[in-house]
Amino acid sequence: MISRPSFHFLGKLGAVLLPLLLGAPMAEAQRPNVLFITADDLHWDSLGAYGSPVPDITPNLDRLAAEGMRFERAHVTVAVCQPSRSVLMTGRYPHRNGARGFEPIREDVPTLLELLHEAGYLSGILGKVDHLAPIHKFRWAMVQQVEKLGTGRDPERYGQHVKRFIKRAQREGRPFFLMANAHDPHRPFAGSADEQRRFGEKLDFPEPSRTYRPEEVVVPGFLPDLPKVREEVAQYYSSVRRLDDMVGAVLRALAESGEAGNTVVMFLSDNGMSMPFAKSNTYLNSTKTPWIVLWPGHVIPGTRDHRHYISGIDFMPTILEMTGVPSPEGLDGQSFLPVLKGIAQPGRNHIFTFYHASSDGRQYPMRARQDRRFGYIYNGWADGKTRFNVEAQHGLTFAAMKRAGKQDAEIAKRVELYLYRTPEELYDLREDPNALYNLAGDPRYREQLKSMRRAMRAWMRRTGDDLLPEYREYLDRSNRR
Repeated sequence: MISRPSFHFLGKLGAVLLPLLLGAPMAEAQRPNVLFITADDLHWDSLGAYGSPVPDITPNLDRLAAEGMRFERAHVTVAVCQPSRSVLMTGRYPHRNGARGFEPIREDVPTLLELLHEAGYLSGILGKVDHLAPIHKFRWAMVQQVEKLGTGRDPERYGQHVKRFIKRAQREGRPFFLMANAHDPHRPFAGSADEQRRFGEKLDFPEPSRTYRPEEVVVPGFLPDLPKVREEVAQYYSSVRRLDDMVGAVLRALAESGEAGNTVVMFLSDNGMSMPFAKSNTYLNSTKTPWIVLWPGHVIPGTRDHRHYISGIDFMPTILEMTGVPSPEGLDGQSFLPVLKGIAQPGRNHIFTFYHASSDGRQYPMRARQDRRFGYIYNGWADGKTRFNVEAQHGLTFAAMKRAGKQDAEIAKRVELYLYRTPEELYDLREDPNALYNLAGDPRYREQLKSMRRAMRAWMRRTGDDLLPEYREYLDRSNRR
């Protein structure tokens, strides 16, 4: 059943757009504007619309979801910021766009913004500017660095810059692509000691419109429920609320501009939350993201897609099809515009995800395949000696896990697994979405493991993954045992 649209953010335009959504003839449309909003390190179910148990956490995003389509099986391709965003803007896997880790995109790889610029679009970016490189391949007409946005945490400043940018597009008579990148809920979390140490007297952004106490939150199932973990999770959720404040400010600016009726709004996160077993990995909770699409007159409000997997590689071809700009050759992704129109799209029953390096250049190559039932991970770096070290280990949570592991054998095993991993992991995601029980060594799942290996090897071969020779060697050794 599909509910009637409320058009909370569209104001008076709702009366005009409602007949279009209900089947009335539609005049030839202008090329749509695109407002692309990203969160920084947001766990997929932190939104109320995605089942968050935390009260009153994301009212603005929940209204956006109610007025658009939300995807339940959406993933980004890489669970860390710059390479994740590089995939979004190229439609290619990291080993095919040059940005495996924090490297720039190759010069010969076309970006979404280059193509939109050639088609006459005015483009702008708010925050996370350095995470799309090299900057000349994005043709930004307006750039606002994090310092002009209250270190990416001031909703009011985001709203002001959105207003000014849209007015410029209107003066120039051009459609626009605006990428509004929040820096919440990235560390340091709201109200934390780390936030005070990091910013100190330079803290020039507001507190969230609501903050959360440890007793108000639910600790994700992939983390132990320890007091210090719960304290940090509460700080994280306060940052989520400030992210929602920013989204509200941006959407109000859009509505007040008069452009909402001809604007595609997409929202997603660049990767999972900055906690162990989420960000900088390839677990379900590393790459799964809330992905919301609002497109008045095209996407029926209040719809939810449970069937199709969409991925970061699909963003660019989808935007190009929406705007009527031809796609270049060599894309790995595929437009999911048919899904937005309610048409089933075959082949969307699994995704591949990727990790290569941390922001300081340390190499931890991982590949993963997930479908509705199973998740398979190959950790090419796991040799029993190499120790994992990424930003998600900072703060209260991992320190609390290490302390608790001295008395709790189960937590100690989790800490050991996180630090050293094992070459292969296999999880029954239907029964164990938090990836707590590795089935790779269980004889009962031997055939499933073989099936995943075949699929992984074929994907690596098809996409030219340079990890393939190492993976083949690993499989040969495993088969000889």
